[in-house]
Amino acid sequence: MGHGWQGHAWSGGPSGPPPWLQGLFGLAQPTRPAGSGPRVRRGDVRTGIIDVLARAAHAGESINGYQVIQEIAERSNGEWRPSPGSVYPTIQQLQDEGLVESDDDRGRRTIRLTAEGLAWAEQHADELAEVWAPFERPDRREQGTSGGADIKSEIGQVMSAVWQLLTQGSDQQRRAALDVLVDTRRRLYGILADGDDTARDEEA
Repeated sequence: MGHGWQGHAWSGGPSGPPPWLQGLFGLAQPTRPAGSGPRVRRGDVRTGIIDVLARAAHAGESINGYQVIQEIAERSNGEWRPSPGSVYPTIQQLQDEGLVESDDDRGRRTIRLTAEGLAWAEQHADELAEVWAPFERPDRREQGTSGGADIKSEIGQVMSAVWQLLTQGSDQQRRAALDVLVDTRRRLYGILADGDDTARDEEA
C-alpha cells in the first residue's frame, strides 16, 4: 500500500527507541547465544502472527501489534520475542495480501484475520502448530529463563511502548502513560522497601 501499517509502532520505518538510546541503557534486544534456544526460521514470524490472530479470532477478540508480540513471547515460554521491526512489516505484508485487516478501536489500531485469512489458517493448521513445537518440549519448559534476563527484556519492551507514545501518541494518551509510569515507579520502590524489611527480619 506504500504507507506502512499504522499500528502502535510501524509507519514505514523501524519502531521503538533508536538503537543508540537502547544501547545507552543496555536495553537493546539481546542476541541469542549459540545453542541457547531454538533457532527461528525464515517465515516463522509470519506463521506465528497468523496463528496468534487465528486464536484471537476464535476467542472473538481483536488485538494490536504489541499484543501479538507479547502472545508470541508467552507461547514460546519467553524464548522467542520478535522485534517490532520484524512484526509490523509482516503485518503490513499480510494486510497487502488480504489475509489481515485493521481498524481503529477507540484510538487503538487493532488487527484481525479476514475471511480469507481464517481460511488460510484452517488449511495450514499443521504448519501453524509446527512453529511452536521447538518451544514445547518438556526440557525447554522447565529450563525457562533467568529473572534478570526477563526483567531486562521487559524493560526494553516498555521503552519501545513509551517511545511510541512520545512520538505518535495524543496528549491524552501521554498523560495516561505518565500516570502509569509514576504508579509503576512507586510500586517498584515499594518492592525494594519490602525486600529490605525482609532482610532485617532475617538478621534479627
